[in-house]
Amino acid sequence: SDIQHAESPLIDPMPMWKRVMDIGCSTGALIVLSPLLAATAIAIKLTSPGPVIFRQQRSGLGGHPFTLYKFRTMCVDAEQQKQQLQQFSEQDGPAFKMKNDPRITSIGNLLRKTSLDELPQFWNVFKGNMTMVGPRPLPCDETHASDQWHKKRLDVTPGLTCIWQVEGRSRVTFDEWVRMDVRYIRKRTFLHDLKLILKTIPAMLWKRNGQ
Repeated sequence: SDIQHAESPLIDPMPMWKRVMDIGCSTGALIVLSPLLAATAIAIKLTSPGPVIFRQQRSGLGGHPFTLYKFRTMCVDAEQQKQQLQQFSEQDGPAFKMKNDPRITSIGNLLRKTSLDELPQFWNVFKGNMTMVGPRPLPCDETHASDQWHKKRLDVTPGLTCIWQVEGRSRVTFDEWVRMDVRYIRKRTFLHDLKLILKTIPAMLWKRNGQ
């Protein structure tokens, strides 16, 4: 069942400068990275059975579900196995994070460590159901399990990166993660977005704990 729009009545429309930045960045990224996107798709197809792209319903602006795209890094029945693995989550709160997840494919680890699995989300940004900078969208079931104050993060369009990507990852509690998102929402400016985009690049190359 969908999260009702009423759960987040104070949604903040996207400023025009932000949409212009999104279209420019996502278009440029999809063109420049097209050889890498194609090579990644071929590598996934050759190393494990199943679709190249993983689609999942995530909570968007105002809690409305949308389809998020990622390169598939797990076995085909990963969603069915998640319930049994829930007790091993290394992230407190409703979000599921597991470092040595047994569902990950042979090439999946590499894709996650290099963040290549996230590249199809530039298409989400181009379409407008995500933005370059904003709170990371949670799967709908994890949003349902969140406390009411956590849903403040639904007041803005979810993004590819935010303060949590740069400063937190799995090292912080879920409450701290949400506080980082709320801090971002309060100071959403062009320069702040640009700074977070630039900080995300080294953070992506030298991490990786999250999903």
